[in-house]
Formats: sequence, structure tokens, C-alpha cells
Amino acid sequence: MATNDIICKTYESMSSTVIKALESRGYEAYFCPDRNAAREKTLELIEKGSSVSCGGSRTLVDCGIIKALSEGDYTVVDRNNAKTAEEKDNILRAALTVDTYLSSVNAMTEDGIMINIDGNGNRIAAIAYGPKNVILVVGMNKICHDTKEAHKRAKHFAAPANAIRLSTDTPCAKTGICHDCKSPACICCQTVEMRFCREKGRIKVLLVGEPLGL
Repeated sequence: MATNDIICKTYESMSSTVIKALESRGYEAYFCPDRNAAREKTLELIEKGSSVSCGGSRTLVDCGIIKALSEGDYTVVDRNNAKTAEEKDNILRAALTVDTYLSSVNAMTEDGIMINIDGNGNRIAAIAYGPKNVILVVGMNKICHDTKEAHKRAKHFAAPANAIRLSTDTPCAKTGICHDCKSPACICCQTVEMRFCREKGRIKVLLVGEPLGL
């Protein structure tokens, strides 16, 4: 069996434990064996003709979800369509009231606690308290043993990697290492630890059985 096949099989075996943990925390959870299945399940969960928006997510791009939404029967609230800073801010605020919000997470523990680091705070605000439906698509490479490891992954891997992806003017974008900076361009201004979904089923989590995102 090829190495990649072993990894994917391991993810599949692990998924039942993580799904049970997520469900015990009030989340609705699914396992998708690959990115194509994740895309199809995501579209299945979104009502045609409804409004949608997305947080910045390499995973959504990798799965082809962003493209599918733009080509589908949806009203997409997209900050990338903004022509000015004021217009972008208005779009980010409008995203808090769409029918469905999509994103990923920076890290997740085996027992279903999710960690997100944000710069503007719009993504974590929408996930925590915004649209009535939230879908999180999570590659199982982001699963960590406990919260200590999850915070470490979010701060010391995901944040520098995303700073590089976004070409930010921060120390970590130059070195790939977190400097715990106070740069005006810092993308890790807020860290949110999500441990329970009080409105049961509001947040759907799709675990994907292959490495995805940052």
C-alpha cells in the first residue's frame, strides 16, 4: 500500500472517534473521504438560491468549493469583489448575516475542540455568532492530540504559512517562524477556542480524509 493510501486509511479510521467527540459538543459532523466528496457534501448542505460567504481558506479553494459556489445558484457575498477599503469592510460586515458561512479551522483536537487565529476577526466572529448555518471543512491533517498541540499548530505553523500566502509585511512572512510580533499587519490578533456549540447543529463540520489547507 502506498504511503498516501496508508495516511488516508488512518484518517478514515480516526474519523469515527473525532465525529463522536464533535457530536457530543453539539456539532453536526460528517466524514468525506476526499476533496471531491467534501465539495459535494458542502453543496448538499446549502440551499439553492440562498446567500453564502466564506472566510479566507485554502481548504475551500483546494476542494473547489469557492469555484462551485461562484458558478452555482447562490448569492455569493465576496470581499474580493470590493473596489475600495470601505466597500470591503461593508462586505465583511454583510457576511455576518448571510444564510450560510463557510470556512475551515487552523487546528482541531481529537476530542473536538477547534482553534482559530484571525487578523481582522471577521472569520471568527461569523463562526462564533453570525449566520444561522456554518460549514467548516477540515482536512484531517489539522487534527492534534490536545489543545496544547492545537494552539501550537495554529500559532507556529498555520499563522506563518498564511502570512506567507497573503504576502503580509510581518516577520513570520519573512522567516516562516512566529515572532509574537505587534506588527500592524499581524494576522494573529485574536485566538478563539471553540469547545461547544450551544445551538445544536448550527455548525456542521466536514472532516476530509486527505491533507488539505494550511
